Amino acid sequence: MSHFLEQRLAALGTTSFKTAIKGIRRGIERETLRIKPDGQLAQTDHAKALGSALTHPLITTDFSESLLEFITPAQTNIEVTLKQLTDIHKFALSHIGEERLWAGSMPCYIDNQDEIRLAQYGSSNVGTMKTVYRQGLKNRYGSMMQAISGVHFNFSIPQEFWQQYQELLGDTSSLQDFISAQYLHLIRNYKRYVWLVVYLFGASPAMCSSFLQGREPKYKFQTLGKGSLYLPYATSLRMSDLGYTNSAQSSLNISYNNLPDYIQGLRQAISTPSAEYASIGIKVDGEYQQLNNNILQIENEFYSTIRPKRTTQSGERPTCALKRRGVEYIEVRALDVNPFSAVGINAEQMRFLDLFLIYCLLEQSPDLSAEEQTITEQNLRKVVTDGRRQNLDLNDQGQPRLMLDWAEQLFADLMPIAEWMDAAYGGDAYKAVMKEFYLGLLDPNQTYSGKLLSRLIAQQQDSPYYALSLAEQYRQQLAAMDYQIYSEAEFEKMAEQSLREQQEIEQADDLSFDQYLERYFADL
Repeated sequence: MSHFLEQRLAALGTTSFKTAIKGIRRGIERETLRIKPDGQLAQTDHAKALGSALTHPLITTDFSESLLEFITPAQTNIEVTLKQLTDIHKFALSHIGEERLWAGSMPCYIDNQDEIRLAQYGSSNVGTMKTVYRQGLKNRYGSMMQAISGVHFNFSIPQEFWQQYQELLGDTSSLQDFISAQYLHLIRNYKRYVWLVVYLFGASPAMCSSFLQGREPKYKFQTLGKGSLYLPYATSLRMSDLGYTNSAQSSLNISYNNLPDYIQGLRQAISTPSAEYASIGIKVDGEYQQLNNNILQIENEFYSTIRPKRTTQSGERPTCALKRRGVEYIEVRALDVNPFSAVGINAEQMRFLDLFLIYCLLEQSPDLSAEEQTITEQNLRKVVTDGRRQNLDLNDQGQPRLMLDWAEQLFADLMPIAEWMDAAYGGDAYKAVMKEFYLGLLDPNQTYSGKLLSRLIAQQQDSPYYALSLAEQYRQQLAAMDYQIYSEAEFEKMAEQSLREQQEIEQADDLSFDQYLERYFADL
């Protein structure tokens, strides 16, 4: 442990800091494809019984009509969050007939990307904009990439902690400016060390060959079963350049050194035309093909492993919300769907992320230059495709360093934080998590990707068939469970309310869609 981190942690040993940290709030956003019993993509509409995808607080869709997204409200209790997520899964499964929920990140068998229907949000301007944005994503990157599923972990540190921490550091700026700066401090370190999270939790070393759709593979894949491709040491094909990447974005160099620079970088990308995307056209034969021809249509198109966030008001742009009210929480976006969990994530992962993010906050975090940011991205790519390779080295401040040696050091730094968190919460759940995931350093086959690939190879089983068997197993498991937080009646009430809200939004529109877009982008 660095002397700096040791001193910082010692200063947090008071009862008041331990009490304050228990107010950490977490929320989960879990994406999952609806599939038919045979494993093919469901072609049905978003079920009306699930409510409006536009306005429902817990159940929506992402890119496609069949890509569900389940959202838990921010909570201070990990077990409550998981129970809420479980209830949402149970309710959704009970209202989609014989369809299942896909149990992995890389998509099921898809014969043609035209099978992937764009998500529909009704006739309102805001709903139409969401669909046109997705049309733009389809035209820019293809639909197949958008069929990938992930899990987002939303994390916020309580106000009481920030107040004490600002006093400890002797900072004299406004509390909100301090909070924003500290979240950016955390994000810079997250960028430096996120490869560890992907090494431990990556769970997509294999995929259905249909994902490539005749494209020339970028890697030397090995074959498995009748139609699966895999890389023997991969952790997360979802995080590779097969998945959520954007070559046009690679030159953006969005800065995380302070909030104004971050906002300015995003706004510049939203305002800078792209010759490549201009060739698509914005409105062709009267139909919108994208929102604009800029490098980013809107902020959400920026593919990053983490985002600083602020809850937006109706019609408000994310960058405007950040500029006006500062950073409220962070969104961790590097998580594959955990195939060994019926809801895509477990309590152990959430506790490890607590420790990892607190470490990123407490350790020194100098500004991240464009050059160092490139190095962090190169390190991540190496772990994504080769993370379980023996003697893999990464770039640590310009010097090669064995990944596992570096990981050992990070675990050594995380353990005192685990002890501090256990002292705050009582029990030994955080130390237990450290011991559990340390097994992945001793044996790469104990990581999620290692366990999954070992099982597939031992059984010579296609990855889609295994994911389908898990989907059926989880469908039965969830159906047999009782609701734990919500009730069927509460879900029905939320669905009805969301449908009414969508109708009210549609009836209140008083602008044409062209006018609406003009006003929306004028906010820049």
